[in-house]
Amino acid sequence: MKKILLSIAILSALGSCKDDYLDVQQPNRLVADAFFTTQEDAMQATNAIYVALRSWENSAFPSQFVFGVPADDVEKGSNPGDASFINAYDQFTYTASDSGVEGYWIGQWQFVNRCNQVITNVPNINMDATLKNRLIAEAKMLRAYFYFNLVRIYGGVPIFDGLPADKNYNIPRNSVDEVYNFIISDLTSAAAVLPQSYPASDLGRMTKGGALGLLSKVYLYKKDWQKAYDTSNQVIAMGYNLDPNFNHLFRPAGEFGSESVIEVNCDCSSQFGGSQYAEVQGVRNQFGWGFFTPTTALESAFETGDIRKELTILRNGETTPEGDLIQKGDPQAGNMWNQKVYVPKSLNNNACGYGSIQNIRILRFAEVLLINAEAANELGNTTAAITNLNKVRTRAQLAGTTATTQSALRTAIWRERRVELAMEGDRFVDLVRTGQAATVLAPYGFKAGKNEVFPIPLNSINQSSGILTQNPGY
Repeated sequence: MKKILLSIAILSALGSCKDDYLDVQQPNRLVADAFFTTQEDAMQATNAIYVALRSWENSAFPSQFVFGVPADDVEKGSNPGDASFINAYDQFTYTASDSGVEGYWIGQWQFVNRCNQVITNVPNINMDATLKNRLIAEAKMLRAYFYFNLVRIYGGVPIFDGLPADKNYNIPRNSVDEVYNFIISDLTSAAAVLPQSYPASDLGRMTKGGALGLLSKVYLYKKDWQKAYDTSNQVIAMGYNLDPNFNHLFRPAGEFGSESVIEVNCDCSSQFGGSQYAEVQGVRNQFGWGFFTPTTALESAFETGDIRKELTILRNGETTPEGDLIQKGDPQAGNMWNQKVYVPKSLNNNACGYGSIQNIRILRFAEVLLINAEAANELGNTTAAITNLNKVRTRAQLAGTTATTQSALRTAIWRERRVELAMEGDRFVDLVRTGQAATVLAPYGFKAGKNEVFPIPLNSINQSSGILTQNPGY
């Protein structure tokens, strides 16, 4: 079966602690101690983490507020008068009281708590030892992913390694380095246990390749070039390949293909409905809401002849390769949308909202190649850097790079990341990690020393009685 399912009861069971930002109390929730008794409980609790990956917070508005709109490649979209508050993220005028800032924060902590429920309680269950170890490893990898989101968006955050025996969740923020080291520990531990693949019934579960791929990206952010290079080489050796057809890669037929390293299973189910990842970005009043659309700056970033340009940007009036005529239903909406989330009419599952079958690609093999190229270049290995950069360019039907010096190649790799990963949530954090944000985003209102991270939500600071401290400038 395609969907990873779990019972409604376990979603309620995994509430969290008491009256702080980690807690969103739910009525009739189960007590964790009464729930974690069987192997089936362990499986359901782990599956609850996977459901979080396709949640509103992780795939729709809150995630786009912090990873999408602040970049120069994505703008609010939709009708100018619809949800105009989103413009604050494009103009860097959001505050610590903004609902989007708080929504993403709360969501990630809820998901961290689900991971910690598994990591703390599953070891005590009498069950198959191999499965037990695998589920704990899955939870650790997923916890690392949520912490990676948190540290990139908010900077240093509190580290909760399991559930505290004293139930004290009101602890100070850890440093950025401490959080990254925690993430690395979780991913290293998970990679040692997770399998490289699963049967068709379990597609979408965390794998060894996924853990190592995410670890190589973490090392990239830490500028630990040697480890980023070595770890990405491990992933390259595992047999992943670029999908030769860039359009196929993002259509339902391309799900869990040779390029998939970490992918969220988002199919519509009677129990949970579907993900709104595609719906909120779909063509305005034809396929969806029309938010989070490509900018003219992104359009101009593609080289002449790059096939990715027209397969990334969906235009009003065009007919797609699958035969759909694109016709917006709102004359005040823009004329471009994200084609990577497009689901052909003939494949749409009408039982849920538009595009609910569209999976979310968290990490693709193309990015692993670009991580390897960037790390190799910083280590002075231009030959390896050019080789893997050109693999990505060749798929886009472009000639090999003309860059030969380390500096020129660095710029070429950064540009390639922009166009290859366009609209996939990496542009803003890439600009920050590479030191380009202050220059590129200055016309939008970005302030160096402040907007590299978002504010800690004011409500969370107040609830902590000042234990949580605010980021500079907010």
